[in-house]
Amino acid sequence: MTRMVQCVVLKTEAEGLDKPPHPGELGVRIYENVSKEGWKKWLERLTTIINENGLTTADERAIDLIEKHMLGFFFNEGDYGQLPAGFQQGGGKK
Repeated sequence: MTRMVQCVVLKTEAEGLDKPPHPGELGVRIYENVSKEGWKKWLERLTTIINENGLTTADERAIDLIEKHMLGFFFNEGDYGQLPAGFQQGGGKK
């Protein structure tokens, strides 16, 4: 049976993730509140965040920044998670 969640990204019920996509409490929180489609939207945003900030996931400081963006994107917590200035969803720079 498909696991359904009330997705905080899509604002509707949708198919949930198969497992937590990130370690720790944040990963569990995402697993409980984000759908597969919502996670896909995050991965698109993450690509922009990594490219615009020149981040590498091998750097612990980059992971901390990515987690701040996750909290902002999924849960509207903090000052991160929005598209960088000058960007529009799906279209790159203006």
